[in-house]
Amino acid sequence: MAKDKKDLGDQAEDAFDKAKKKAGELADEASEMSEEAKARAKEFGEKAKQKANEFGAEAEEAASGFKDEAKKTAEEFSDGFKSVTVGDNKKILAGILAIVLGWAGIHKFILGYQKEGIIMLVISTIGMVLSCVGIGVFLLWATGMIGLVEGIIYLTKSDEDFYNTYQVGRKPWF
Repeated sequence: MAKDKKDLGDQAEDAFDKAKKKAGELADEASEMSEEAKARAKEFGEKAKQKANEFGAEAEEAASGFKDEAKKTAEEFSDGFKSVTVGDNKKILAGILAIVLGWAGIHKFILGYQKEGIIMLVISTIGMVLSCVGIGVFLLWATGMIGLVEGIIYLTKSDEDFYNTYQVGRKPWF
């Protein structure tokens, strides 16, 4: 029996040594894999950094192109707006405003007819106040029709006729 115990002890010791050796091998293998993973991660990080820098440069270049285009478009719009509002001939602006906001007389103010613009604005305001009575609806309709008709007249006249009639000749109505 003592011999059996000794054999069992030896076998246990051998098994322990084998397990210890195998654990060491596994630890070494895990360490190697860890180092390899670190190297791969570092390589991946470098590649990602390089790609990010390339993307950043491309984005900056695209943004610069967009900025230039936006600036050019804004300048064109500004020039067009100035030609409509600041120039001698305000036909298009006055015509569109007469059709859209004719009831308020805005087109009269654009052409420099303050008295007529105030008249249309006051009549429209009175029309809004009296709209529940009934006559106010007629007043709003009348000022709206005046604006619509004047807008159509403004837009159908030639530039020269419009300028001579409404800006030089100062014809305030129709």
